[in-house]
Amino acid sequence: MQRTARIALAGQPNVGKSSLLNAILGTPLAMVSPKAQATRMPTTGILTEGDIQYVFVDLPGLLDPAYLLQNSLRHLALEALPTVDVILHLHPADEGAHKDFASLVTDAPAFTAPVIKVYTKGDLVGGPAREALMKEAVVTELGRPASIKALLKAIEPYLREAHFEYDADDIGTQPVRFFVGEYLREAAFNELGDEVPYSFAAEVDEFRESPPPVYIRATLFVERESQKGIVIGKQGATLKRIGAHARARLETLLGEQVYLETWVKVLPKWRRSATALTRFGFPVPDPEIR
Repeated sequence: MQRTARIALAGQPNVGKSSLLNAILGTPLAMVSPKAQATRMPTTGILTEGDIQYVFVDLPGLLDPAYLLQNSLRHLALEALPTVDVILHLHPADEGAHKDFASLVTDAPAFTAPVIKVYTKGDLVGGPAREALMKEAVVTELGRPASIKALLKAIEPYLREAHFEYDADDIGTQPVRFFVGEYLREAAFNELGDEVPYSFAAEVDEFRESPPPVYIRATLFVERESQKGIVIGKQGATLKRIGAHARARLETLLGEQVYLETWVKVLPKWRRSATALTRFGFPVPDPEIR
């Protein structure tokens, strides 16, 4: 009989949720950045092993929102909790003891999924400290496949008997258009300074698969004219690097050649605009927060 579970990867910003998802899948599906709050939309990753299918949902970080976009991201994370079978509460191993998960989600809809404590970045602690953590929770380390196997083992008791929801060969559920935006943002987080990536959004204007190569035209949005200049760079050099990064990631995902064309526009204060957020596909649960 087939068994499956939907598993949330939850926690505060920058705890390694996306990196852990990629390690579990064995492929770089989710965008990754050392900067906090990189994940905006939940990303689903699928791992099928024999008669077991794990469906992981990488959620935005549980932050205290300061403006409308952040309020939307928290809403997305909290609304996912009642839809999963298991919640993995991630916390970096080098940042002390786990916080109580319930204290992070006091405004969440009612949910019944069990919470498994997981320490990430296990390579940053060792000796007695690591052994102490392993007694209370699962400790993961991206370079140690055994730690990923231990995590999957911890999930097994919560698997339910059900037919697979997805084909055994699937690794994700989002359309390619979704990953165009994600990989462009990943490049922006890698290439740009601390402020600009948070004002950066991408919208796919055209996506054509035939004739080859795959043709994609996307508009990149920032909030100020000065940010537009930073994204473009001297003689377009920064924009070219952003496009090259995203194109390489997409070609790996699709297994075929991609032609990516990008333009940069200014959309003032889009992160605080309900109209703009709706345009980019974000829910706007509380328009009072600006």
